[in-house]
Amino acid sequence: MSPTQKSLWQTLATRRMIICVFTGFSSGLPLYLLFNLLPAWLKTEGLSLRTIGAFALIQFPYTWKFLWAPLLDRYALPWLGRRRGWMAMMHIALIAVIAWLGYLSPAEHLWLVVMLTTVLAFLSASLDIVLDAFRRNLLFDDEQEMGNTLHVNAYKLSTLVPGSLALILSDHLPWTQVFFITALFMIPGLLMTLLVSEPRAEIKPPKTLREAVIEPFREFLSRQGVRQAAYILAFILLYKLGDSLCTSLATPFYLEMGYTRTQIGLVAKHAGLWPSVIGGILGGILMTRIGINRALWVFGFLQAIAILGFIKLAQLGPADINAVDAFRLWALAGVIGFEALGVGLGTAASVSFIARTTHPAYVATQFALLTSLTAVPRTFVNASAGFLVEDLHLGWVRFFWLCFFLTIPGMLLLFKVAPWNGKPPTTPNIDTQNHSKD
Repeated sequence: MSPTQKSLWQTLATRRMIICVFTGFSSGLPLYLLFNLLPAWLKTEGLSLRTIGAFALIQFPYTWKFLWAPLLDRYALPWLGRRRGWMAMMHIALIAVIAWLGYLSPAEHLWLVVMLTTVLAFLSASLDIVLDAFRRNLLFDDEQEMGNTLHVNAYKLSTLVPGSLALILSDHLPWTQVFFITALFMIPGLLMTLLVSEPRAEIKPPKTLREAVIEPFREFLSRQGVRQAAYILAFILLYKLGDSLCTSLATPFYLEMGYTRTQIGLVAKHAGLWPSVIGGILGGILMTRIGINRALWVFGFLQAIAILGFIKLAQLGPADINAVDAFRLWALAGVIGFEALGVGLGTAASVSFIARTTHPAYVATQFALLTSLTAVPRTFVNASAGFLVEDLHLGWVRFFWLCFFLTIPGMLLLFKVAPWNGKPPTTPNIDTQNHSKD
C-alpha cells in the first residue's frame, strides 16, 4: 500500500515514524542544553548577561556544518553502515562531553568551558547532518510532512530534559550530577542507532570528494534557478529570525522576573509538554490537509504572535522571589505554552519545506546547507541579545518588540517561495530511492 492510500493512523503507526521520534530527541537535546541549561548554569555562577549572550557564538558549527557535510556523505566508518556509523560515534562522543562539562566551574575554567561547549556544538551539528540525511532517505515522499513533524516535536520535547528536569535537579544536586544525568538521555538515540538498519538500496555515495562537494550545489542551482534559489535561501535565513532571538535569553529573562529554577522547570514541563505534543500532531495533520505552503503562512503567524506573550510578561516587571503568586505562574505557563505551540509548528513547517527542496542523491550536503541558514540567527544575531538588553539599555519590553518586527521579512518572502494558492515545492524523484520495510 502506498503512503497516499494510507489512513492517518496507518501512517503514524509505522516503524519509520517511531524512528523519527528518536532522531528528533537526539538532535534537540544537545542544542537545548546550550539554549536552556548552559545560560542557567552560567547565570548561577555569576557571569554577566553580556557574557552569557556572547556564548551564542559557540554555536557557529551549526551555521558552517555544510562545509564538512560532504565528508560525512563521501566517507563511511567501517561499522554499522554509511549513516549509522557516524550516528553512533556522535552519540557516544556527546554523552562523554556533556558529562565532562559538569566537572568544570565557569568562573574558574571559562575558556575550557568555551572550548568544550564549542566541541559539543560541533558534535551536535554533525549528528544533525547524518540524522537529517538518514531520515530523508528513510521516509517516503508523502511521509515527509508527518515524519518531519514528529521529528521536530520530539526535538522540542527534548528541551524538557535540560530546560526542566535538569533545572529542577540543579536546585537539589551539584552540577556534576545534573550534567551526568542529562548526558544519559542521549542513550535512547544510541540504542535506536544500533537497532535499526540503513535504508535498503540506499543511493550510492559520491565516488569522489569533488563530486560530493560540487554536485549538490550545482544541482540545487540548476533545478531552482539562481533567482528562486536566492529567494529560498533568504527565506530560510529569515523565517525564524524573530522567535530565535526572542528565546535566546529566555531562561535568564525568567530568572530576572523573579522565578526560581524549580518554578521554571515545573512550568516548562507542564505548559510546554502538551501544547508541543497536541499542537505538533494537529500541525502535521494540517500540513497534509492544507499543504506546506499554507501551513508556512499559518504557523509563521502563530510563532510571531507567541512573542507578544514575552512582551506582556516583561511588562509585569520583576517580582521578589517570594512574591511570585499564582497569577504570575499562570502568566509564565501561558508564555511557555504558546511559544512551544507556535514555534514548534513553525519549525515543523520549515523543516518539511527544506526536506522537499533537497534532492535524495545529495541530501546530506543540501540539507546541511539549508539548515545551516536557520542556525545563523541563533548563532550570530543571538550573540547580540545580551548587548541589546543590557548595554544598549533596550530593556526586555523593547527587546521583545524588536524580535516581533524581525518576523516580518521572512513572512513577506512567502509570497515568492510559498504563495498561499501556489504549488508546493517539488521533491525530485530518483529511481534508486528505496526505503526500509516497516
